[in-house]
Amino acid sequence: MTQHVPFEMVDAALAEAGLGKSRVREVPARVVVYLLLAGALFAEVGYRQVWDKLVAALDGVPVANPTSGVLAQARQRMGPAPLRALFDLVRGPGPAPRTRGRWWRGLLVCAIDGTSAAVPASAANLAEYTPHRCNHGGSGYPKLRLLVLVCCGTRTVIDAIFGPTGVGRCPTPNGWWPACVRRWSCCWTGPLGRRT
Repeated sequence: MTQHVPFEMVDAALAEAGLGKSRVREVPARVVVYLLLAGALFAEVGYRQVWDKLVAALDGVPVANPTSGVLAQARQRMGPAPLRALFDLVRGPGPAPRTRGRWWRGLLVCAIDGTSAAVPASAANLAEYTPHRCNHGGSGYPKLRLLVLVCCGTRTVIDAIFGPTGVGRCPTPNGWWPACVRRWSCCWTGPLGRRT
């Protein structure tokens, strides 16, 4: 994981979020970022199992043995700001115009894709996102819709937004994606989406 997201990048994101000089804890802020990144890869298991996968290759190195409660508290204490900053560092504008196979008639070839995901049923989430409706009643968890703009040739994520599933088909880019994306007839209607 550190080959794709090096320590320096995580430290820069933490510094931008104002967490660069936080006190050392059982699970430092840098490690919490990697825990959350690994959690996205292993979404089917809890924090404790993700931790075990993260430290599995560190044979002979003394590592902390936090409980799942400690890991959850570390995640909540960190908040979303460092991951937003890290996303801004990782996302890319796409290849240069002279890169062959990525451009067509002077236009960057991109794709838009989206999905929906369940979020915790907290009071704040329920105020913004509604539980998913289905034929057999609701799912119990609120859902958000995620929309991602990707460069087709390099699979570089250019940007992403998210918003509620209940309005329109997906949030509207409204001004921060290139004008060509906003002109497409498949662009979605609804309230302004938030950037990740």
